[in-house]
Amino acid sequence: MITLPFSTDNGVGSLAKFGVVVLQTDEVIETEFTQFLPRQGIAVYHSRIPSGAEVTAETLSQMQYAIHNSLNLFPEDMRFDVIAYGCTSASAVIGETKVTNLVQQLHPNTKVTNPISATKAALHALSVKRIGFVSPYIPQVCAQITQCLEQDGFEITSEGSFNEIADSVVAKISEDSLTEGIYKVAAASDCDAIFVSCTNLRVANIIARTEATLGIPIVSSNQAMAWHMLQLANIPIAATQSQYGKLFHSKIPLIINRP
Repeated sequence: MITLPFSTDNGVGSLAKFGVVVLQTDEVIETEFTQFLPRQGIAVYHSRIPSGAEVTAETLSQMQYAIHNSLNLFPEDMRFDVIAYGCTSASAVIGETKVTNLVQQLHPNTKVTNPISATKAALHALSVKRIGFVSPYIPQVCAQITQCLEQDGFEITSEGSFNEIADSVVAKISEDSLTEGIYKVAAASDCDAIFVSCTNLRVANIIARTEATLGIPIVSSNQAMAWHMLQLANIPIAATQSQYGKLFHSKIPLIINRP
C-alpha cells in the first residue's frame, strides 16, 4: 500500500455553506432550492425533521422538540453561514424568535431564517403592503400565518386556500391549479403582491408567467427563503436567477432578520 500525500482546502461551499431543515413530509423544497440558488460556490446541506402527515397547529407545534435532533444530523463541526428552518406554518405556530433561538443554541454564530421571516424581508424589499394570500392550509393554520404578517404591518386584502390537511396531497397540487388560484386571489382585491405560502407547493416554474400576467410580484415560501439566505450571506444575485421573479431583482440595504 502506497501512502499518498495530500493537501486540504475549504472543500465545497467556497462562497457559502447553507443548512436547511426540511420536513419529513416535504417533497418540493430540495428541488426548488436547486432552481433558486446558484450552485457554483454554494453548498446546501439538508437534514430532515419528523413532521405529522396532517398539517395542524398541534402537529406543527410538536416540531420544536425535534429541531435539535435534526440539527445534530448535519456534518459535525460544519460552520454554516446560514441555517434555514423550512416550514412556513410551523415558524408561525412555534414563533420566529423561538425557532432562531433553538437553532442558535447549537450554532450560536450562524445566521438563521425561516419562510415567515424571509417573506417579511422580501415584502419589505419589494416595498409592498397590500398582500393577497394563497395557501394549501386549513383555516386554523392560515390564520396563524396571516396574523404574523399583519403584526409586521402588512394588510391581507384577500385570501384563498386549497383547504388541504394532508401534506402528501399538497405536494401534488398541480401548477395549473396554483396558477388559477393566484389569479383568483389577485382578482378578489387590489393587492400589491401575492404571497404563496408553503414550502411543499410547486411555485418556482409559474412565478415568471403569473407576474407577467398580473404585473405584481409573486413571493413564495421557498423563493423568499432562498433569496433571504443569499442576502444574509451577502452573496450577489446571479443573472440566472432573474427568471424566478421580481424578488431576485431586489436587495435590502439593511438586512432584515427580525423575530
